[in-house]
Amino acid sequence: MLDDIQELKEEVINYNISTEDELEEFRLEFLSRNGKVQNMFSRMSEVPNEKKAKVGRAMNEVKNLAQQTFNEHKKRLARKQTSDIKATDDLSLPAPPLSSGSYHPLTQTMEEMKNIFYRLGFSIADGPEVEDDFHNFTALNFPPNHPARDEQDTFFIRKDENPNVDDLVLRTHTSPVQIRLMQEKEPPIRTIMPGRVYRNEAVSPKSYFLFHQVEALYIDTDVSVAELKETLISFAKLMFGSDVKYRLRPGFFPFTEPSLEMDIWWETPNSSNDGRWLEILGSGMVDPNVLKAVDIDPEKYTGYAWGMGVERIALLRHEIDDIRIFYENDIRFLEQFH
Repeated sequence: MLDDIQELKEEVINYNISTEDELEEFRLEFLSRNGKVQNMFSRMSEVPNEKKAKVGRAMNEVKNLAQQTFNEHKKRLARKQTSDIKATDDLSLPAPPLSSGSYHPLTQTMEEMKNIFYRLGFSIADGPEVEDDFHNFTALNFPPNHPARDEQDTFFIRKDENPNVDDLVLRTHTSPVQIRLMQEKEPPIRTIMPGRVYRNEAVSPKSYFLFHQVEALYIDTDVSVAELKETLISFAKLMFGSDVKYRLRPGFFPFTEPSLEMDIWWETPNSSNDGRWLEILGSGMVDPNVLKAVDIDPEKYTGYAWGMGVERIALLRHEIDDIRIFYENDIRFLEQFH
């Protein structure tokens, strides 16, 4: 074994290195995971116990020699490259400009929304995008014949006729995260749930089969509709400015009662007298049936929830009139958001 180590040592000493390629070949042959030095170490099991110390020292000596040889030649080649620069080369010339990237406008909008809700006292929760029927529909008080369960609205990954086998879907909202959170944590709960959702919808300037939501859940004792309204109004003013025009109107959702929807006035460009109301969110007080489904006492706890579309918010913030442009990856569009 010591003869083999000595032979390997001589190979290292006599190896010719004059170029970057030869330096890399040296590294691969001697210092890589499958190189000769490592292979030599793997033979330690063949060495009798009384000789292991002596052999180990010899092997470490070869390993250090190989590493030192590599480092010295690497420095030498680096110095040579520097000395090869011609005196006529103008090193004061500025380097060519590098194009810098930026966050996608939807990511920018999502981060701004999250920061606002941080300020309002909310934490963040996340969950899977592939959901089962219970978390996506049943626990949220969707009756068995609700239209949202139909294949025209939902992407089913597994749909089984057996009632004992749960369907799997691409989540149609981030509300399942609320259910999972209530199952895992005792109130009080004050959390937002941002993420991607999927619906089997026709692509148009105002709808897409993939979009993003920020939902919220607040569960505690004595939570009121007045608190919900104040939170939504605070968000609208922080997001769009204190002079934003908004309205709250009655709505209907299976998982909240009573329910509210919020609209923002979208002015026609270059005209302050023309525009239309654009819905940005649905909200309401959590239905007692939802609380019962996750074993929270509706006699003790109340709460509110809402869901808002990130794309809708981005459309309003940047005066964009077509949701599809967010997903076309047109560099001319994206460069406007540096």
